[in-house]
Amino acid sequence: MQIGEAVPEEIATRARESFARQGLMAHLGAEITEVRAGLVTLRLPFRPELTQQHGYFHAGGTSAIADSAGGYAGFTLFPEGSSVLTVEFKLNLLSPAQGAFLEATGRVIRHGRTLTICQLDVWGVEGARRRNVATGLQSLICLHDRPDSPAAG
Repeated sequence: MQIGEAVPEEIATRARESFARQGLMAHLGAEITEVRAGLVTLRLPFRPELTQQHGYFHAGGTSAIADSAGGYAGFTLFPEGSSVLTVEFKLNLLSPAQGAFLEATGRVIRHGRTLTICQLDVWGVEGARRRNVATGLQSLICLHDRPDSPAAG
């Protein structure tokens, strides 16, 4: 599969079901808006509870959706019966995160058997205006023969 291609429905469903089990994403109000091969986009609507002292989206929320977008981008390329964990990520905050919502895109730039590297971008969106508010890189590990568990703990 090429990065950005449509994925079979079972891969999209597996990613969406795994995402639905993430308590933090549910708590923040994030949702998956796009699942493609090696490319996943999340949306985080603005709420006052997600802000820092100046009224911008808090960097914690910005980084959390960037991390999850990249993780699920890698997950779309992983074999069935495996799961994903972030090994490391670095995010540069480019400008204050503001808008009606944030949109985070994770895109695989190198897919390996064990480690996968993703580019992370977060955009502040207000109407037709999109501003890149954060960008970074992420390393993921594929946990072979360790499927996502609905009862992980």
